Amino acid sequence: MTTEELSTRRFLTVPNIITVVRLSLLPVYLWLLFGKDEPVAAGWLLAVLGVTDYFDGSIARRFNQVSEFGKILDPVADRILVVTAVISTMAVHAVPIWFGLATLLREVLVSLAVLIIASLGGARIDVLWIGKCGAFGLMVSYPMFLGATGSDWLGQAFFFGAWTAGLIGLVLSWIALVSYIPPALEAFRRGRKGRAEHDG
Repeated sequence: MTTEELSTRRFLTVPNIITVVRLSLLPVYLWLLFGKDEPVAAGWLLAVLGVTDYFDGSIARRFNQVSEFGKILDPVADRILVVTAVISTMAVHAVPIWFGLATLLREVLVSLAVLIIASLGGARIDVLWIGKCGAFGLMVSYPMFLGATGSDWLGQAFFFGAWTAGLIGLVLSWIALVSYIPPALEAFRRGRKGRAEHDG
């Protein structure tokens, strides 16, 4: 077994630790938002949680810490973070319902597609770059929507930034959803072929 193969099978890597820490801070975010009624502070924490997603990806690639577990954990963590951010932000009326539902619907469709492909024996699909960009735009917008609840000039700036990043992110995320169709079909074919060869 090569060094590269061993690397991809590792569990305890810096990127994976960052992802786990990010998930563990979600209850703190919810506490700030609902327990302390501090949407602006919650927005800042949510922004930090979103930014760290791109740090762990860069670390994984630069220091050869890409792992099979991380390839599964990272997109799962992304979806947990997005869904939590969307539902909580809608709950405090910081974002329009239609915007939040459009974000959630896309996440539900992607998750269902992944589960269906896996259940039918399809191979795992790597995250597309455009999907990452869409997720980034959305994860920038939701903290800004929370920041926009402030009444000062900074709140007004956040409001403008939230809509700019949010609309771009939403469009890119839906484009990514359509872009996943060809690789999803190919992954399904490869997965079924590999299973047939194994059974044969």
